[in-house]
Amino acid sequence: MIALRDMHKDDKPREVFTDAIADRDAGIIIAHNHPSGTLEASRADVAITQRLMEVSKLVGIELLDHVILAKDGYFSFSDEGLL
Repeated sequence: MIALRDMHKDDKPREVFTDAIADRDAGIIIAHNHPSGTLEASRADVAITQRLMEVSKLVGIELLDHVILAKDGYFSFSDEGLL
């Protein structure tokens, strides 16, 4: 099973993976919005994605994508080759 998780700015990696571990998911896609409408990943977005990739390897749950949603579209780390 694949889990889709809405991520909040204050979430810690353990919180992001808690349900996926409990449900024995094979992979996880995380998403959050940019209310400003910016479709670029911030430094903080890149940093948390890198940390989540490290954790995903440790727990054996693949980080399939990190998606940023905005009014006019989305940014996908996977589509951009950043995973």
